[in-house]
Amino acid sequence: MMGRKQNIETLSDQSAQRVEPEVLIGMQTFIGITENHLTAIKQEKGELLEYILSPSNLNLAYKQVKSNKGSGGIDRMEVDELLPYLRCHKDKLITSIYDGNYHPNPVRRVEIPKSNGKTRNLGIPTVVDRLIQQAISQVLQPLYEPQFSPTSHGFRPHRSAHDALLKCGEYISAGYVFTVDMDLEKFFDTVCHSKLIEILSRTIKDGRVISLIHKYLNSGVLIGGKKEDSPVGVPQGDPLSPLLSNIMLNELDKELERRGHLFVRYADDLVIFCKSRRSAQRTLDNLLPFIETKLFLKVNKDKTHVAYMRDIKFLSYAFGRRNGKCQFYIHVDSIKKMKIKIRELTSRNNGWSSEYRKQRLTWYIRGWLNYFKFAGLKSRIKEWDGWLRHRIRMCIWKSWKRVRTRYRNLKKLIPDESRVRMAAFCRKKYWRMASHPTVQAALSDERLLRAGYPTFKMYYHPVFKG
Repeated sequence: MMGRKQNIETLSDQSAQRVEPEVLIGMQTFIGITENHLTAIKQEKGELLEYILSPSNLNLAYKQVKSNKGSGGIDRMEVDELLPYLRCHKDKLITSIYDGNYHPNPVRRVEIPKSNGKTRNLGIPTVVDRLIQQAISQVLQPLYEPQFSPTSHGFRPHRSAHDALLKCGEYISAGYVFTVDMDLEKFFDTVCHSKLIEILSRTIKDGRVISLIHKYLNSGVLIGGKKEDSPVGVPQGDPLSPLLSNIMLNELDKELERRGHLFVRYADDLVIFCKSRRSAQRTLDNLLPFIETKLFLKVNKDKTHVAYMRDIKFLSYAFGRRNGKCQFYIHVDSIKKMKIKIRELTSRNNGWSSEYRKQRLTWYIRGWLNYFKFAGLKSRIKEWDGWLRHRIRMCIWKSWKRVRTRYRNLKKLIPDESRVRMAAFCRKKYWRMASHPTVQAALSDERLLRAGYPTFKMYYHPVFKG
């Protein structure tokens, strides 16, 4: 086994800050690390596992797992308990992986509700399994990154949903206005293990790494205290599944490129662009057999269809065209979800303090507007701000509760005694009182702004005009 050894003298002043076990300092490492990410590595036959378990890679994996936080798996070990555990069991853990005796724990099943009433299954691995999976992902990512398509954007470094949207805009502006809107049914739950292992084996020549990945795929799921096997699927929620999904769907990308199609993929969301409806339908008909018989994936026939670009939803955006250029819009479903979330954040019954509510509102509005910065929202901002102010006044009025509290607070803001008394003793419901003239005058837009409540207007900075 060839490799370079770390210079202990140059690292002596940093040893106290290292998070991998001290016994690993000075062992051979095989991977270069820049300030923010791993550099490309040259794989030698049979040495990939040494790259994965090298101290520098494990050190970086630990930092990533700790920064991601997250809840514990079936053993209930939390992220903060990982380092003490490694200090006591690091040798046994690494030896068991090298010997092939390491067996991952089943993942803990968590169901996340979706907007359509269904649920998305997440699998939460133990923090130890998360560490090893993160270490595997960090080494495999540089190996597979050159193989991935330039129009694939999900779960890849230095790529984002905005890059995928801009590529869509480029194709639409070029006249490719008919699309195949492809939906893979429960992709993460239906991945064929044997097909995935076959694809991995083309690049990974170290059988120990293939075996380790296979163990994670077959680790099973704990549901209601009972373990269930996982003969198919890749659990969502672990560090390895995003990379494995890209490796699997890269086969579809290469097939589309071989056939000369223009497409954009973000994770399992795929849109193929064509110049005519007939061409798009022919593309769909010819592609279905490849997906179902070669990749063994399921296509949701109800959601997969040929459509004009104005009729699709991709990454929560809708598309239009003006003067030959693509225009971005927020899909109507995305606006509905935003209003549902704002209602949750301004609920009268969540018992939040005003400061905490301001913080949560600021985080959400700023993040939401930053994601939808390509869309033209200027005409809607005023409407949304008026609705948001109304809900904030409702929350404040509810928090005042008693008549004497309302009277005292209104008296500080409104000098007219009769107006204050009429509003304080009014029996209207909270929502109606938020539009009462006296309440609106007391809790004016300017006062709410000075108090620190956010608005859509203050965070709206359009960057794209089509």
